[in-house]
Amino acid sequence: MNFKNIVSWVLRLVAVAILLQTLYFKFTGQPESIALFTKLGIEPFGRLGIGFMELIASILLIIPATVFFGAFLGFGLMGGAIFSHLTVLGIESNGDGGELFMLAVAVLICCLIISILHKDQGIGLLNKFVKPQPNK
Repeated sequence: MNFKNIVSWVLRLVAVAILLQTLYFKFTGQPESIALFTKLGIEPFGRLGIGFMELIASILLIIPATVFFGAFLGFGLMGGAIFSHLTVLGIESNGDGGELFMLAVAVLICCLIISILHKDQGIGLLNKFVKPQPNK
């Protein structure tokens, strides 16, 4: 296993651990999670839908053939979470000292680096669906 693979696995496991840990709060309807999504105006469907997408991102991050897609989805989800914190929720939410915000930033950074490390998967997908136009 080379250095790139080791870094990739460490970052993937960190991102997945954070994403899966927060799913408990979303899927069991913990009061903190309900309050957060109520403030966003998307409770309960937003909470459950985002939780489901985070579960999918976690699974995709673990499967080697789908790492880029998991990182891309995770990056988008955490971008939305960070945007929500900056515009509606505040960096500190429900007296957490900014922990949820910092976890979202950590996952976003992990997913960004993972997507760079696995950019060949993304380029392969792009080449598969976007055919070059012949010169006229």
